[in-house]
Amino acid sequence: MAKAESKSAAPKTKKEQLVQAGVILGVAVAAMWGLELIDWVTGHALDDALGIHPRHAAGLVGLVGSPFMHANVAHLVGNTVPFAVLGFFVMLRGVPTFARVTIFTALVGGFFVWLTASYTSNHIGASGVIFGYFGYLLAAAWFERSVRSILVAVLVAFLYGGIVFGMFPTDRVIEAHISWQGHLFGFLSGAGWAFLSIGRKRLAAKKAKAQG
Repeated sequence: MAKAESKSAAPKTKKEQLVQAGVILGVAVAAMWGLELIDWVTGHALDDALGIHPRHAAGLVGLVGSPFMHANVAHLVGNTVPFAVLGFFVMLRGVPTFARVTIFTALVGGFFVWLTASYTSNHIGASGVIFGYFGYLLAAAWFERSVRSILVAVLVAFLYGGIVFGMFPTDRVIEAHISWQGHLFGFLSGAGWAFLSIGRKRLAAKKAKAQG
């Protein structure tokens, strides 16, 4: 009996990978801006409908919807560039990695916001995911100890290291109505995914080496 021969797709070139990363990030950013326009037209109805409302059952929709929603254009402008830059660095590890980090950070980080933040608050914005990318890239460098990952971590720390101050409930953060919970749990979720996907393998390898 004849057998069908499956041909695996040729690996993408660096240029193709960069183009793919740009397209995916561009679509995500376009979705944020498109939804912001709709939100403005509807009198910010989407902010309320798609935000994370802590410990309200309906607020769980925000685990998926809140990263796309922003309070105003200034809020969205402030998130667009770091989302694209940090997302690009994560994307260099492959589209599947980018998707997993994004989904894990949005769902797990968002859930802890839903669980712990003020009952009367509404949390919106892509900053939780941005902090997730930041935490992932730093933790990945720690676990991998490769030249490339360390250089990336140093670069993103240089560019965006100051954002860590947004993870704590200081007077400035609270007065500016910044979701420090979203930032903190986003960062921890991103770092947590780095441990689950990279760190555990490294620890297992070290344990096996020690036993061998």
